[in-house]
Amino acid sequence: MTAKPAAAAARATVYGYPRQGRNRELKKAVEGYWKGRVTADALRRTAAGLRRSNWRQLADAGITEVPTGDFSYYDHVLDTSVMVGAVPGRHRAAVAEDALDGYFAMARGTQDVAPLEMTKWFDTNYHYLVPELGPDTVFTADSTKQVAELKEALALGHTARPVLVGPLTYLLLAKPAPGVAAGFRPITLLDRLLPVYARVLADLRAAGAEWVQLDEPALVQDRTPADLDAAARAYRELGAATDRPKLLVASYFGRLGSALRVLAAAPVEGLALDFTDAGAANLADLAAVGGLPGKRLVAGVVNGRNIWINDYRKSLATLGTLLGLADRVDVAASCSLLHVPLDAAAERDIDPQIRRWLAVARQKTTEITTLARGLAQGTGTIAAELAANRADLASRAGSALTHDPAVRARTAAIGEADARRAQPYARRTAAQRAHLGLPLLPTTTIGSFPQTDELRLARADLRAGRIDTAGYEERIKDEIREVLSFQEKAGIDVLVHGEPERNDMVQYFAEQLTGYVATRYGWVQSYGTRYVRPPVLAGDVSRPEPMTVRWTSYAQSQTAKPVKGMLTGPVTMLAWSFVRDDQPLGDTARQVALALRDEVGDLEAAGTSVIQVDEPALRETLPLRAADHAEYLDWATESFRLTTSGVRPDTQIHTHMCYAEFGDIVRAIDDLDADVISLEAARSHMRVADELAGHGYPREAGPGVWDIHSPRVPGAEEAAALLRKGLAAIPAERLWVNPDCGLKTRGWPETRASLENLVAAARRIRADLATEES
Repeated sequence: MTAKPAAAAARATVYGYPRQGRNRELKKAVEGYWKGRVTADALRRTAAGLRRSNWRQLADAGITEVPTGDFSYYDHVLDTSVMVGAVPGRHRAAVAEDALDGYFAMARGTQDVAPLEMTKWFDTNYHYLVPELGPDTVFTADSTKQVAELKEALALGHTARPVLVGPLTYLLLAKPAPGVAAGFRPITLLDRLLPVYARVLADLRAAGAEWVQLDEPALVQDRTPADLDAAARAYRELGAATDRPKLLVASYFGRLGSALRVLAAAPVEGLALDFTDAGAANLADLAAVGGLPGKRLVAGVVNGRNIWINDYRKSLATLGTLLGLADRVDVAASCSLLHVPLDAAAERDIDPQIRRWLAVARQKTTEITTLARGLAQGTGTIAAELAANRADLASRAGSALTHDPAVRARTAAIGEADARRAQPYARRTAAQRAHLGLPLLPTTTIGSFPQTDELRLARADLRAGRIDTAGYEERIKDEIREVLSFQEKAGIDVLVHGEPERNDMVQYFAEQLTGYVATRYGWVQSYGTRYVRPPVLAGDVSRPEPMTVRWTSYAQSQTAKPVKGMLTGPVTMLAWSFVRDDQPLGDTARQVALALRDEVGDLEAAGTSVIQVDEPALRETLPLRAADHAEYLDWATESFRLTTSGVRPDTQIHTHMCYAEFGDIVRAIDDLDADVISLEAARSHMRVADELAGHGYPREAGPGVWDIHSPRVPGAEEAAALLRKGLAAIPAERLWVNPDCGLKTRGWPETRASLENLVAAARRIRADLATEES
């Protein structure tokens, strides 16, 4: 195929870029600021240096239009709340006293003030701070950040395009503020918000912006006719302004659907569409509406969320078709590159052949510019790149790593009975209560304990050869004993070993399973200063040997109380990895589930009576369109049951989920058939307990009473108040007491105090219940 040259040279652009820097300089600077070791000015200098570096990298790769405004100290949705003046009342004094400290107070809270709720950004592992709005919300424009960053880029000689969260998406992601009626819909504030956006757009135009991008990913979800009418009204009003820049409305993460016709008719100058996973649907829809005559189309043909190399010929064919559907076609990734690591070339420990299959932020910018050049000048100008691309794609398709006949035969032999417990819950729970002998309102934690500097040093010493394996393992044993000793003294009922040997809840297992490839520098932002290194799921999966039995058994040998075995579930192993794209996700999930099933069996055989299989990503991976939910939930819940269904009735299976909209998947939570589920609930004020009760959830549950993503220590009465809310929805004989999530990111002082308060709250409620009975 030889693409016809475009009428003008296609622009190469991206919607956003990784923020952290090559060595996570932003994380270190922000955390240093929190600890008082870095001044505000030093933090700002670090941030400015990272922005300059990002723009330079993009320009050097051939990106002709760089994004601004996508950089954030913590979260771009929180930045939008600041931009429109939507600061909750409890934070206004802190923001007025010091804008930076007030910003972080909204993100993390303080000892006296709770933070904003946090949840997942669509179906990604990125977390955003949820705007809190109500009928009395007054919006005010503050374009300081957006204008300053635009001017920085322009002063460096870049062609720059500011990127903002669009007004529809901002309101559709928001929730009613505490005390506001649950039925309040923030979208009703649109007419109040639009003049603020118009003011920000005018300020950006005055500062030199030719184009501004307004991100509207919420429009790829199922939207009501009222929502679509609101979208039409919003862009009719913003488009009518005379002092604005050109507007590029961007959608990503899926098919735009009915909203495409609305935006195509709107008085905006450009649209950006995802042509990767939703490519065929968006392409057909675009043709059906008659294309975009008179508008700019930014075509997201390079996958911004996964790490596999682009298929140049396929992308060029799509781009060639698009040339007939818009006045101008530019080339981009499908979404912000925030969701992938910075540079695959840094991964020197990965087999060079496998590394050639990978493309992260820097490599994707090269792909974008290569495709733009081929589109504008004809494919003859990129003949060498096309040949190399074909060879790399063929190498991956034919690799022995991607196909293991034994794994495929075992997966094909799965029967329906393999994914069902031998006895129903009502009979299992009686056996478990007799076996475990736990009190009413049993207390536990989610799994991890603080990852101290000493633990990180021990791992660094092992890698550097300063200590041997035996010395390292003695340090791990010391940490396990300390964690167990504290839990016993605090009065916790079901213990954990604290996971001191684990670097990450997915990576730890990936490093011990075939088919996975671990990275050293593949950091991706999850929230704030929390970065993870998603492993690469490149081939068929199996478990060569036990992964957790040794350390779990050691911990159990140190105490008479039950110690939970801790595993990461199959859906989360997929969701928090860069998963292979050459077979259905359900097939890959079954392979992972069978590997984990072997581990569950070995834990039980070693004497572990309580086994937790965490699935925090179950809701996160839910497709954005309701029509696709059933198929996903079928294989997702089956893979969990396949992992856990082989145990005896008296072995108690736990699972855990956090920071998601659980109401959307309560039926699926039931279908997991876990004996106990622990869930995030503290930031969302125990809402999940009501959602479980509304569904008639029949099993045991532990809605969290301590928000571990904030440094504040909740008092015993605060935890008890949350427990009382939980008891209003869940009977005491089925209610557990636990934090929201693991304690890896917390320090020991706050961990000790908070868990002691948690136990005190449980004891207080038990006493109250005993008094009521008497």
